[in-house]
Amino acid sequence: MNQPPPDNGSSLPVLPGGKPPRKEAAGNNPSSGRANEALLETPDHVLSTLEKDGSRRWLRPKLSTGHWWKRRRVVAYVLMAVFVAVPHLRVNGKPLVLLDIAARKFTVLGKTFLPTDTVVLAFLMLSVFITIVLVTAVAGRAWCGWACPQTVYMEFLFRPIDRFFEGTVGKGGKPKKKAAIWQVARVAVYLVLSMFLAHTFLAYFVGTERLAVWVRSSPLTHPMAFLVMAGTTAAMMFDFLYFREQMCLIACPYGRFQSVMLDEQSMIVGYDPVRGEPRIKGKRVEGDNKGDCVDCHQCVVVCPTGIDIREGLQMECINCTQCIDACDSVMDRVGKPRGLIRYSSQDAIARKPKKLFRGRTIIYPILLIGVLSAFGLAIRSKSSFDARLIRGRGAPFTMMQSRQIMNSFNMRLVNRTDDEQQYVISVASPEGASLEVVDDEGLTLDGGMTALVPISIRFPNTLTNQGGKSEAVLRIKDGSDNERLVNFKLLGPRQ
Repeated sequence: MNQPPPDNGSSLPVLPGGKPPRKEAAGNNPSSGRANEALLETPDHVLSTLEKDGSRRWLRPKLSTGHWWKRRRVVAYVLMAVFVAVPHLRVNGKPLVLLDIAARKFTVLGKTFLPTDTVVLAFLMLSVFITIVLVTAVAGRAWCGWACPQTVYMEFLFRPIDRFFEGTVGKGGKPKKKAAIWQVARVAVYLVLSMFLAHTFLAYFVGTERLAVWVRSSPLTHPMAFLVMAGTTAAMMFDFLYFREQMCLIACPYGRFQSVMLDEQSMIVGYDPVRGEPRIKGKRVEGDNKGDCVDCHQCVVVCPTGIDIREGLQMECINCTQCIDACDSVMDRVGKPRGLIRYSSQDAIARKPKKLFRGRTIIYPILLIGVLSAFGLAIRSKSSFDARLIRGRGAPFTMMQSRQIMNSFNMRLVNRTDDEQQYVISVASPEGASLEVVDDEGLTLDGGMTALVPISIRFPNTLTNQGGKSEAVLRIKDGSDNERLVNFKLLGPRQ
């Protein structure tokens, strides 16, 4: 009778019938699966707005009402008031800002710019861009944390509404149990505010007077404007109710531009690891080797983008200073000096010397001064009217009786002033040429208006050269004795 071989630890047990069991693949082995699961397990912190399973982490940051928050609140309320008030303000009887796309004219600070003012508008936009770049190089992402509409309205208008309906007013914390009536009320408040902001936004493009008439009339009388308002309202509802901090982290490119516009001397909101590490919970005893950071995570729970500022400079940081206020309050309670998290630069935190002058802070101001100077010169050199001569359709010339030749043109006049102007057109040269205005209705123009004036010029055939051409000049004058000379060519038969 055959006996099974002794078990030496290397052989497999024999099943009845003398067959050893089949080895299981590593993937089918429960213990192996647990090992693989441990190896592939995701860490608790992947992204600031991402859970371990890949779902979105909804942020409900706690509010820290320190001195930096109070300053930002003042700035935010001023900016909100400016946004609402600007469409209603007037300068010399004209809106302070009116971007009338339909009429193809922009009014800024009481000055009207027409499509022909492309150079002036280009200098204006370029100066704004360079200013933002300069502020970023010096003060970091001050725009994001202090003046960006996304931050201003999210943190100082819509987030307080969330705390009123879902959490303790002014303290944040865990949200209350959601009740349907409170959620409906919250969404209703969001809708009312979004519609108000959308109407204010529309006033920048149509003016407050026209908007007031439209609000009291049926949307069918102005369907396009109504669709713009409804679309803006829907976009705000989507942004502030759902998208929120994702606008800063995903949609807005400015956070990614900071790597280009910042340097080691730029101001940032930063954590001081030299002073804070090693971070250990508990009380501090004089002479121990513990850092000032008590690892309370208050800087994380107050962050509107959910990051840990102690991990260094991050694209998600919008310099809102909430972590500064939270950390300062903790330092006060544990008897440590403030400033563990503070406004500073990367070099200052690393205890490197400060550079008073550096390339960015020299080049950007020079560029800004140059662009502003060009903008000022373009404004000063802007004429009170534009005149452009356009040759008429059909034959280039017409032979008349008495050896006269006639050329037909259209004079395009643009009144750049705010007042009605009358224009006079005459032939400055050559002598012997005469001008006839076919329709003089366009010679009287209201402010900002444009007209095409048909004219004809007659001249003797002796004025043209062998090529059938002759140099000529028209003089155009307005009621304020401003004049422009327009050079052109008279055409006739070749000699």
